[in-house]
Amino acid sequence: MNKKTRTTIKQNHPAPLPVNQGQVCEVEILDLTYEGHGVGRVEGFTLFVSGALPGELARVRVTELKKQYGHAKLEEVLRTSGERVAPLCPVYGRCGGCQLQHLSYEGQLRWKRQLVIDNLQRIGKLDVRGSSSASDAGSHGVIVHPVIGMEDPWRYRNKAVVPIGEREGGLIAGFYEPGSRRIVDMDSCLIQDPQNDELIRQVKQIAGELGIPAYDHATHRGLLRHVVVRVGVQSRELMLVLVTNGRKLPKADELVDRIREAVRVSQPEYALKSICQNVNTKRTSVIFGEETQVLWGSETIEDRIGEVRFAISARSFYQVNPVQTKVLYDKALEYTALTGEETVIDAYCGIGTISLFLAQRAKKVYGVEIVPEAVEDARRNAQLNGVTNTEFAVGRAEDLLPRWRKAGIAADVIVVDPPRKGCDRSLLETIIEMKPKRVVYVSCNPATLARDLRILEDGGFRTVEVQPVDMFPHSGHVECLILMVSEE
Repeated sequence: MNKKTRTTIKQNHPAPLPVNQGQVCEVEILDLTYEGHGVGRVEGFTLFVSGALPGELARVRVTELKKQYGHAKLEEVLRTSGERVAPLCPVYGRCGGCQLQHLSYEGQLRWKRQLVIDNLQRIGKLDVRGSSSASDAGSHGVIVHPVIGMEDPWRYRNKAVVPIGEREGGLIAGFYEPGSRRIVDMDSCLIQDPQNDELIRQVKQIAGELGIPAYDHATHRGLLRHVVVRVGVQSRELMLVLVTNGRKLPKADELVDRIREAVRVSQPEYALKSICQNVNTKRTSVIFGEETQVLWGSETIEDRIGEVRFAISARSFYQVNPVQTKVLYDKALEYTALTGEETVIDAYCGIGTISLFLAQRAKKVYGVEIVPEAVEDARRNAQLNGVTNTEFAVGRAEDLLPRWRKAGIAADVIVVDPPRKGCDRSLLETIIEMKPKRVVYVSCNPATLARDLRILEDGGFRTVEVQPVDMFPHSGHVECLILMVSEE
């Protein structure tokens, strides 16, 4: 009888992690993430530590473990970075609005520049030479200039969007704790224009007294989802938008009258011009719904950037930092090098902010934007400024530019200002086919920027220089303006 051969199957068990849930350990912080978390390693295992800075030795408690990394809570800083400062905000750390208040402002600017450089090198495979110093003037690498910061990096936001909740029978308003739906109630935010804070306080109190219920994400019940406030910093005009989970707004007339009177008394130097209701009945984290109606006043407020006037509606995109927006657009105008004879295409034109700046020196500017209300605003803004050499169209840039190309529109300069996801590849391919002399790219995400620059470089363009601008102090975000030229 033949004996059966038994085969032994060797089991491969994953190696145990060097740390356990709840374990307290000491970690050297080596880097900082885009979200502002310190990065440390224990026996090669990565830990992300909120509130820790590079160069610090920290005692941390492990709070979450994954296969490749973990998260830890900062228990104690054993060796402090020279860049650490005391946050000014009393709820910093609980509120998710800021990530970098514990890092000096000079340190924030240096870190943001390095973040841009790292992404250009790692993702874009670009040769970065740093800054335009005389010693490397002969190099063909990309120049990344120092970040342009603010003289006063506080109270810069002209728009507030706050979720509404209920606590102990009253309404609360603020920002979510990181990674949760728990609202941190606050009456003052140090990065918001003070007028936004005051109007939100009034709405919270008055709506609460009138018994208007807050929306509950868990049950999809309740009414008031968000309060949105815009302030025209130059015009001193205010807009209030109430985002509701239904069209019926109880006691709407009384609510409007009381809010108007409250603003007249508490904000006498500002004029409330518009109170709108936006209806959003979907189970979603998206702020606005498709329907907006004016409860009182006008459909828009007005503001200025430099000498250009803008009408701003409830849902239209408008840069939230007016001081740095002027810096950004002046640099965009410089990069386009317009002489008055050029045709420009402004993809993702919004309400025409960049388009109208460029129209001052261009022969013709074509703008494209997917949001119909924004295009209406852009056309209105052109009329407001007496500009006659612009044309705005509704649609996706990746769809319209190929049609314009077939129609014989040849652009000397193309400007792109995409959302965080970057440009659609088909749009980049169309830009390559259209062969403009210059491409000016405005980016709010260094990673997708680097990806898109690589595609354009492979298509015959050369990245000349990058100018980061700090549009959002104390956050992990950085805006960049990039000049590319055709190699042909």
